[in-house]
Amino acid sequence: MQYNISDNMSDVKGSIIRELFKLAKDPNMIAFGGGNPSPETFPVEEIAEITAKVLKEDPVSVLQYGLSEGYTPLRETMKKHLEKVEGISFENNELLIVSGGQQAADLATKVLVNRGDVILTEDPAFIGCLNTFRSYGAKLVGVPVESDGINVEKLEEALKENENVRFLYTIPSFQNPTGITMSAEKRKKVYELCQKYDVLIFEDNPYGELRFSGESVKPIKALDTDGRVIYSGSFSKVMAPAFRLGFVVFDKELTGRMTVAKQCTDVHSTVLFQHICNEYLTNYDYGGHIAKTREVYRRKCDLMLNEMEKKMHPKVSFNRPEGGLFVMAFLPEGVDSFPFVQEGIKRGVYCVPGVAFSADPSVPSNGFRMNYSTPSDEQIIKGVDILGKLSYEWLEK
Repeated sequence: MQYNISDNMSDVKGSIIRELFKLAKDPNMIAFGGGNPSPETFPVEEIAEITAKVLKEDPVSVLQYGLSEGYTPLRETMKKHLEKVEGISFENNELLIVSGGQQAADLATKVLVNRGDVILTEDPAFIGCLNTFRSYGAKLVGVPVESDGINVEKLEEALKENENVRFLYTIPSFQNPTGITMSAEKRKKVYELCQKYDVLIFEDNPYGELRFSGESVKPIKALDTDGRVIYSGSFSKVMAPAFRLGFVVFDKELTGRMTVAKQCTDVHSTVLFQHICNEYLTNYDYGGHIAKTREVYRRKCDLMLNEMEKKMHPKVSFNRPEGGLFVMAFLPEGVDSFPFVQEGIKRGVYCVPGVAFSADPSVPSNGFRMNYSTPSDEQIIKGVDILGKLSYEWLEK
């Protein structure tokens, strides 16, 4: 049988990360390449207790079809939470529960983007959303990321030079893959530029509650006065990724379109897990859980950074994240990280080459992403030691 692949999917390549993830099946492989939260942060006992209680007392409520918009109590809980924690007003905004944060990107693109339209994106950026945008035939234009967030001068150039820009994609807090946090000043400037050129912003914030150092910075959505910002979050990094639950906030004017787009995709997200999330948020010590999770990542991140400082070649640079799950290291300019990562895999350590996160994957990258949330302390020490020795071999040839 000869299959004719659709134009939308013909140019979309599989995620390098998902392919490399298969290497983690090897028990001897040290995995710095994934983005999984640490299993020690999962509230297993509480999830078991909540599940047992609802299945015994009211099973039909969580086993029957649910609303496309999401489980009403959870939606209301999240609105109150986001108002209090992030400063997001719901006077003119609505919130939908979605099947993971990436579905928010899918729905927004489905509703707002036509084939050939331009999406501006931080470069590098999260490959999952980049591939989602590609699957709708969007043209991606990358804007470089600096140590304090997106380069606003390059952003304005891109806004001037490109027609049919539908939105800017940004992860301002603990960006994936770089771990960088956009400053408050830049967030304000980004919002003002998008106002000036009448462009929407898709703000992706899956790691926002995982700050373990530095000062908290409000999301761009908190600045939004004209319905310009679509804001996405996830329960994957703070509860359990297998729940496949997230949320998306947008101007009420888009409610009908976003709801229909959701119905066309999966009707509704799993009701049982929405119920568990709501119960945990309202009747358990969610604040204490987040505090413990932050401490786990602070310790793991410090360990990885300390080992990198001691063992990496001096020409290898890296940022110091204030939260999230990732640190990105950089070989000297002009040195392609892909063969370096391949050699690391041969020696038992895998990370992700920077090209996986590029708006234009045909352009080599000198960066590689390392994850500290999943590996054990012993694996972090051993893995960085292996990569450190490799860096000296690689850069002193």
